[in-house]
Amino acid sequence: MISVEEARSRLLEPLTALGVEQVSLGDAFGRVLAEDIASRRTQPPFAVSAMDGYAVRASDVVDIPARLRVVGSAPAGQSYDRDLLSGEAVRIFTGAPLPAGADAVVIQEDADRDGDIVLVRESSVVGRHVRASGLDFRDGEIKLAAGRRLTARDIGLAAAMNRPWLPVRRRPRVAILPTGDEVVLPGDPVGPNQIVSSNGFALAALVTACGGTPLSLPIAPDERGALQRLAVAATGADLFVTTGGASVGEHDLVREALGAAGLVLDFWTIAMRPGKPLMVGRFRDMPMIGLPGNPVSSMICALLFLVPAIEKLSGLTGQPEPRLKARLAAALPANDPREDYMRASLLRLADGTLEATPFAKQDSSMMSMLAAADCLVVREPHAPPAKAGDSVDIVLFGSYAFPL
Repeated sequence: MISVEEARSRLLEPLTALGVEQVSLGDAFGRVLAEDIASRRTQPPFAVSAMDGYAVRASDVVDIPARLRVVGSAPAGQSYDRDLLSGEAVRIFTGAPLPAGADAVVIQEDADRDGDIVLVRESSVVGRHVRASGLDFRDGEIKLAAGRRLTARDIGLAAAMNRPWLPVRRRPRVAILPTGDEVVLPGDPVGPNQIVSSNGFALAALVTACGGTPLSLPIAPDERGALQRLAVAATGADLFVTTGGASVGEHDLVREALGAAGLVLDFWTIAMRPGKPLMVGRFRDMPMIGLPGNPVSSMICALLFLVPAIEKLSGLTGQPEPRLKARLAAALPANDPREDYMRASLLRLADGTLEATPFAKQDSSMMSMLAAADCLVVREPHAPPAKAGDSVDIVLFGSYAFPL
């Protein structure tokens, strides 16, 4: 058995970012930039007012109260196109260009107007309430770097930079092949010795949330020829994922059947719990991950291996979810040689400390416990007994919906 870290490194090392395509700004949310993005304009393109008020010459409002003659108006989208002379003011609104000759804005709360005369009650200085040209960014300045997953904020910035189309990495196509005579699709008749399949749907949802495109294949029965035919149907995908049939029992056929059809196996056991029977290799020029069949094992292995693989193909680094520190709420026994990922609830205490409570039942078939969990408590191989109050590493499940 190899460690989780070594397994992930060997999986990711041969993966490279997919090709580039151009997408419209409206379709770019959640995509990964393939190139640096430079602005096509200066923002703001000229000095503008940051407040509603009066554009003035700062030298005219040193001594207050100051009486100025209002010679015009500049709403947003319009301008006062004459030079502002000494003793004059222009009624101005947020976002409107500052008239030539003006160098400050007096906010309307600090002025009283009577006809064409405005009485300024507060002095100002050069640049007050003025947004200088280029305050945000300048023409040609790079503000979005390659390798960034685009958030809603990034979309707004790209729009402001006048970039209606963006070069992004192609979405990874991930073929998902559930296996096993014992599983049937939700809604289908369930035999006396069968269970309802959840892995394929959960994995497809995770792939979508990570920015990939899931290609869901039918459930492959435990029969060599059928398994091979369905696996071949995945040809052309960027990543091939199987679930089930990866252990060492006589009905676990994935390794044997696909080995005869072109699978080149790198490794197939990992020193972790849950998820020991995990395969990594290449099948017909596709990188392949063979996930365990138990639903919890499948999803935890997907979190640790499938998500980084999708991210690497998408042009990201493929780094795993970062570990945080939490305080144990209950004692734990010593760990065995496998790295353990325990489902747990998580609370933030009044002092800001995170407190993790591992569930009493950790069976790898219990999807309800996985759905209820807030995090995974990670225990290193051969970790000694831990008592309540000890510090432990935790892994959050991540926010794979492209946060704001």
